Amino acid sequence: MITPEQIRGARAMLGMTQAELAKAAGISTTGLNNIERGSADPKASTLRSIQAALESSGVVFQADGEMASGGPGVRLRK
Repeated sequence: MITPEQIRGARAMLGMTQAELAKAAGISTTGLNNIERGSADPKASTLRSIQAALESSGVVFQADGEMASGGPGVRLRK
């Protein structure tokens, strides 16, 4: 599953606001804010909706070990 850090990073790369991502993912802006801050324990289906919205906007999520840091990451699609 994607992490709050990946969500924030992907949004920043795309220049997308929380409101824009929330609308695209079909969730509330408050809900997205809580997820990004780590103060919510979202359902897997919610994280999949957020991931799908970000991927359709041009990002690729990378699993552990695929990044130079060795942790999970995100990059823009080539």
